Amino acid sequence: MRAIIDEEACTGCGLCEETCPEVFELGDDDVAKVIVDEIPEEAQDAAREAAESCPQEAITIEED
Repeated sequence: MRAIIDEEACTGCGLCEETCPEVFELGDDDVAKVIVDEIPEEAQDAAREAAESCPQEAITIEED
């Protein structure tokens, strides 16, 4: 499973980083970044929650 962020849609609210810091962080440009290639199994539920909670719908989760 992996996460993809639409950087053009991201407003840098930081909700994804708060919800799943194992996968997301805000960059210096206040745009969220994915910090792992594959989402660890223990973080998958939180990553899905972050995607569902994103107010801009900027996060896509690709299931393997």
